[in-house]
Amino acid sequence: MPFPPVDEQMDVLRRGVDELVPEEELAEKVERSRETETPLIAKLGCDPSRPDLHLGHTVVLRKLRQFQDLGHRAVLIVGDFTGMIGDPSGRSKTRPQLTLEETRRNGQTYYEQATRILDPDKTEILYNSEWLDELSFSDVIELAAQQTVAQMLEREDFRERYEAEQPISIHEFLYPLAQAQDSVHIGADVELGGTDQRFNLLLGRQLQKGQGQDPQVCMMMPLLEGTDGTKKMSKSLDNAIGITEPPEDMYGKVMSIADDLIYRYTELLTDVPTDALSKVKGFAEENPRDAKAQLAHRIVEAYHGAEAAEAAESHFEQTVVEGGTPDEIPEYTSDAGPEEDVGLLNLMRRAGLTESNSEGRRLIEQGAVSIDDETVTDTGLYVTVSEQAPFVLQVGKRRFARVVWEEARAEA
Repeated sequence: MPFPPVDEQMDVLRRGVDELVPEEELAEKVERSRETETPLIAKLGCDPSRPDLHLGHTVVLRKLRQFQDLGHRAVLIVGDFTGMIGDPSGRSKTRPQLTLEETRRNGQTYYEQATRILDPDKTEILYNSEWLDELSFSDVIELAAQQTVAQMLEREDFRERYEAEQPISIHEFLYPLAQAQDSVHIGADVELGGTDQRFNLLLGRQLQKGQGQDPQVCMMMPLLEGTDGTKKMSKSLDNAIGITEPPEDMYGKVMSIADDLIYRYTELLTDVPTDALSKVKGFAEENPRDAKAQLAHRIVEAYHGAEAAEAAESHFEQTVVEGGTPDEIPEYTSDAGPEEDVGLLNLMRRAGLTESNSEGRRLIEQGAVSIDDETVTDTGLYVTVSEQAPFVLQVGKRRFARVVWEEARAEA
């Protein structure tokens, strides 16, 4: 397949990018690629310490998919070796180290989720332990000699920790060097990452120059704000929208974002044509509720399909807008014994309504849990399922389960 014209490719690749260093070199690389019919190597390193992907992660993954669609090579490097060090970017303290087995396991989960966005048939997956684990100690010394401590302390996170007299382990200095070595190893033409990866990406460019390679172009994507509208999306901040979440939850969370994020989410998370984005902006200003519903439908459809998006929209209208109970509710069958008391926190978790007892406790304290429309306020509540079932357990505005008793079902 012939490569599209240079201007056309650059229009696609520039969309949503926060910083491109340097932009003119990317245009030159694209032009040379087209003339020689040789695809560019676009590299993305993934951190296997975070196996669960959310929409914030998809910003850079979608950009990598655009390289694929334009005919270029997408190389996904799982940092199973560097994951044992732990990426210090944006960290105020040393991260706990993982084993190679843990990073490999997380890396496979990352790949399985990432290929919901990337074309799996066109995605090359490499593990950087394949070459970094082969370095001798003298190789590591030679690598470390290419940076000074002063240069490392130019990194904002390192500098802040140093000035605050927080410990910085020597091995943390090796992380950006190891990531940069990945670029040297595969001869990357472009490396993608979030704006928090700027130092690491530029270091790869520096190491390539030192090895006589054509240095990579660094493409930094913005860090997407979460559902709170201010902080970057993060599962630990409870403001994330996971790409494997149920359609109803995904739809509802998108509907909860701030109105001023509609355009940003549309630009970074959807395939709405660039020349139509101005219309989206105007629509969002005039009718934010409908613009947000349109956005939520697009996002759910991208990860779950059109039918699921329609069902999620209907579910939202029925449960949130109209304040009712959905017609179809997942059923949870309790195997508790006759007259056995079951902790509500455990019941919610077993029914798949919460991920942990601590989450359930927090939601009860927020008044977000009810049994048959009666709000629960006691975090230590016990339920005698055999006497109370069947009943509808609701967590938040969108999560429901009809709890039934196993023996009662057997008798029926």
